[in-house]
Amino acid sequence: MLNDRTAEGIESIAALADPVRRRLYLHVAAQPDAVSRDDAAAALSIGRPLAAHHLDRLVAAGLLSAEYRRRSGRTGPGAGRPAKLYRASGTEVGATLPQRRYEVAAELMATSLERPSHGLETLEDVAHRYGTTLGAEARRRAGPRAGAARRRDAVLSVLADAGYLPAVREGEVRLLNCPFHDLAQRHRLVTCDMNLAMLRGVLDGARLPEDGARLDPQPGTCCVAFSEQRS
Repeated sequence: MLNDRTAEGIESIAALADPVRRRLYLHVAAQPDAVSRDDAAAALSIGRPLAAHHLDRLVAAGLLSAEYRRRSGRTGPGAGRPAKLYRASGTEVGATLPQRRYEVAAELMATSLERPSHGLETLEDVAHRYGTTLGAEARRRAGPRAGAARRRDAVLSVLADAGYLPAVREGEVRLLNCPFHDLAQRHRLVTCDMNLAMLRGVLDGARLPEDGARLDPQPGTCCVAFSEQRS
């Protein structure tokens, strides 16, 4: 018999099987504030009733939480009905959402340790080289004649696939998930330095300025941020 925790995890995974629902979850999770049904529908170019249906299913699955608020800030008679707003609940599901990639960290650390002493590479060297392969994939997605803006968008696509949940906020790219979250909680300096080297490698591989990436730990995000670089 399944225990309650396992059953809840299966229900959460099932809720994300629908592609529209999955896109809604990722959109809401990437926003700094709670999202209305109208905003979610507009972001995904779908109808409001469809957005409402899927958002409420995500609430029922425990992946989103709902609240009611008047977005105008007005109160009293004539202020209108409060809107139903949604935000990510912070629940991790399956293998997992947000995505974790501990096998990548293990591979990078093992590679840095097994080099012969005469050619020793640091973990940052190995992570940077791995990042350049992701950056090369971004360059391939962007196309051979792509400018910096298209290459930057392709980098965001690659980082999303790698589990980072990138979001552009005020000209900065913030990474709303760390694929190495638990490791970072126990060994922050090592993990953050590895992350920084890897993400600088991604930018380098995409032919974007890698020195734009920097350590900037913020609550609820990855420790690395970089400029939007649209020019």
